[in-house]
Amino acid sequence: MEWNVYLSGEIHTDWREQIIAGCREHKLPVTFTSAVTDHDASDAAGDVLGEETSGFWRDHKSAKVNAIRIKNLIEKCDIAIIRFGDKYKQWNAAFDAGFCAALGKPYVTLHSDDIVHPLKEVDASAMAWATTPEQVVDVLKYVISK
Repeated sequence: MEWNVYLSGEIHTDWREQIIAGCREHKLPVTFTSAVTDHDASDAAGDVLGEETSGFWRDHKSAKVNAIRIKNLIEKCDIAIIRFGDKYKQWNAAFDAGFCAALGKPYVTLHSDDIVHPLKEVDASAMAWATTPEQVVDVLKYVISK
């Protein structure tokens, strides 16, 4: 079976690449999907629908256009990895975790221990909490290979 793993969350570090490389190293049968990780492109997703003078409406349209991709990819994934970084609040990642929970999709959170408290509800529905991309690879290796 080829596993479909959705990578959600923080876009400012190379955690996605580390997980992808680790899975390739272990020859795991995994296909990875993700939201658009180019911040400027994501912010401009709704611009094709017409110019907005209000930042709220520009963000609103772009969020909806991005949600087409995100909703479909999460619905099709076997498991999601949801990364919360230290530098920015990833409200979108929390939303993705809630969507996974509502759909009954298993997900693993990836974040440092200093934000355990604010993520307690998100972690409570997760199948695992990892602090490093290597731990995520180990979880994937276990669930896919055993």
